[in-house]
Amino acid sequence: MIHFERAPAKINLSLDVLGKRDDGFHEVEMIMTAIDLVDRIELYPLAENRIEISADNQYVPNNERNLAYKAALAFKSCYQINKGVRIKIEKNIPVSAGLGGGSSDAAAVLRGLNRMWSINAPLSELANLGKDIGSDVPFCVYSTTALATGHGECIYELPSPPPCYVVLAKPNIGVSTRGVFQKLCIDEISHPNTNEIIQAIETKDFVKLVLNIGNALESVTFRLHPEVKQIKEKMIQAGVNGVLMSGSGPTIVGLVEHFSKARRVYNGLRGFCEEVYVVRLLDQRKS
Repeated sequence: MIHFERAPAKINLSLDVLGKRDDGFHEVEMIMTAIDLVDRIELYPLAENRIEISADNQYVPNNERNLAYKAALAFKSCYQINKGVRIKIEKNIPVSAGLGGGSSDAAAVLRGLNRMWSINAPLSELANLGKDIGSDVPFCVYSTTALATGHGECIYELPSPPPCYVVLAKPNIGVSTRGVFQKLCIDEISHPNTNEIIQAIETKDFVKLVLNIGNALESVTFRLHPEVKQIKEKMIQAGVNGVLMSGSGPTIVGLVEHFSKARRVYNGLRGFCEEVYVVRLLDQRKS
């Protein structure tokens, strides 16, 4: 029986870097939420004890370097599964975009195998399993709205944000997260106010949210890739009050309350940037 799983993209509402840890990772504090831009994962059980993987995107590896492959391998090892799986990935999330596409695919595989092989592990257990696969995988296991600390592995779920539309604009470049962190100087970055953002989410205050969102990595990525900064400036010029870079970039995110305005911003950016999307927040919980 084929099992299907959705793998939503994530956006940052904040990203702060607090310092460098003894293990070489940076201590971060991030607020993330899932959006309705989704990869589709198909899982086919195999009698043979092996993992096969294929993605419909030339930039996604079809071998053990794929995070979804690593997730399947980790799951089989953890739960001592001696059966196999064929994983098919239909990519809709841009690659190397700061939107967590690879991490979300891996998280979807963990959730899907959990159902397919009737392990019934709680999400917290799957998130813990995912932390060694990629720093965004624990969040993507939940794919709601959450504060992530440590190097991304400690997840604290938050209420759903105020409803809005999300405009995404990605230039035709990829950004190396490792490269950005290597160029990071803690003393030179500006820090978003994480507590204010959490309060805005808890009170569903859109105005307060857009006034406080921010990403400490922007200055580094903007220096390395000036075209990313230009897209942010274009979005601000178009009248979007809440604009920030997602992850280490290069995708710029704009939060807009009304669809008519989101559409105008989308049309204004289309001639300037190749990949532009208007999506909704996926987290529609009432709490």
